[in-house]
Amino acid sequence: MEKAEVAITTEFITMDKLLKFSGVASTGGQAFMLIEEGLVRLNGVPVQEKRKKVHPGDVVTIDQQVELTVVAEAE
Repeated sequence: MEKAEVAITTEFITMDKLLKFSGVASTGGQAFMLIEEGLVRLNGVPVQEKRKKVHPGDVVTIDQQVELTVVAEAE
């Protein structure tokens, strides 16, 4: 499984934007499709909300192939 950290400068990032920002999805439509197909999990729980808030410390898994850990960017 490919693992990566994604640093954000805000309190949270929405799931669709995280998938685009990390490069997992190239478009918002592709991000929505991954979510609708049930391939995205947040801390082990399947995600149905396209704009689910993801906070530092959360772990997002896509199709059991990519694991993204969201971290707060140091200021």
